[in-house]
Amino acid sequence: MLEVVVETENQERHTRVSAEELAGLVRRIGGDGDRFLVVQRIPDLPDVFVQVWHETGGDYTLEHRDGAADRHFRAEVDAPGAVVAAMTGWARRQAGWDGGPAWSQLEMAPAREAPPLDLGEDEREELEKRVREVLLGGYATRAELAELAQDYLVTKDRRPVSREQAQALADRLWLERVAEQTQWQGETDPERVTRAFTALQDAGITARENFTCCRGCGQSEIGGEGGPDARGFVYFHTQCTDSAAAGHGLTLLYGGFDGSAETTAAIGNEVVAALEAVGLHAEWDRDPGRAITVTPLDWRRRLVG
Repeated sequence: MLEVVVETENQERHTRVSAEELAGLVRRIGGDGDRFLVVQRIPDLPDVFVQVWHETGGDYTLEHRDGAADRHFRAEVDAPGAVVAAMTGWARRQAGWDGGPAWSQLEMAPAREAPPLDLGEDEREELEKRVREVLLGGYATRAELAELAQDYLVTKDRRPVSREQAQALADRLWLERVAEQTQWQGETDPERVTRAFTALQDAGITARENFTCCRGCGQSEIGGEGGPDARGFVYFHTQCTDSAAAGHGLTLLYGGFDGSAETTAAIGNEVVAALEAVGLHAEWDRDPGRAITVTPLDWRRRLVG
């Protein structure tokens, strides 16, 4: 798999695609509403990407950028194969990946530097604390973090953080976390949770991570997530994620779609078994009315984008 995220004009988001899947997406574009792809690394880095635009019957406009405004290049390519080769080479960080197309440097204005935040110390600390909490959860993208930073202190009469200031704050904290995770070794506990949830999903239990904002919304919406053969569900919502990131363990909510205590208890047993199979410890007293808690837990979820 390629360590990239691919976003399309029609709002699709593909994470860790294979080279064959990336090639299929490139060859697909051209129709109305599906004319471009943007490919970013995992984890996402500010102003580092490769992208392509194509309308049926025309050439492919291929671009890549490596951070600064003077590192933005464009090439016109007449066939999808050359686009696939360049994009795949970029994703794999292959030496000489850009040797095929005839690139020209684009004249891009340097990004305008965001002015300092005009906030009191208490507000500044509150804002940064909240953005960092969501960042440590590991599910937010850079764009989502910036949106949070821009809106968090808004009132009816005041909008103290501009879009540029919010993006600068989000990017600073994001890059700090990216640097931290380069020191992590091996599989992390959140990756073990994902592996357990994947096994449960394959076994007919609808499993969702960071699903909805709270238990009320989760319970009302989880039924729409499962397929016709799903026997039950397990999920944790964003407040559970925040708690896990703060070092308090991870609370899992589960149940059977038939509503019976017997099915709920059976689903709970399967969830605990799946967690233990990946090396995690679950606390649960076998009461179908009580949540499952994964603890102890070292919540270090690698950023995506």
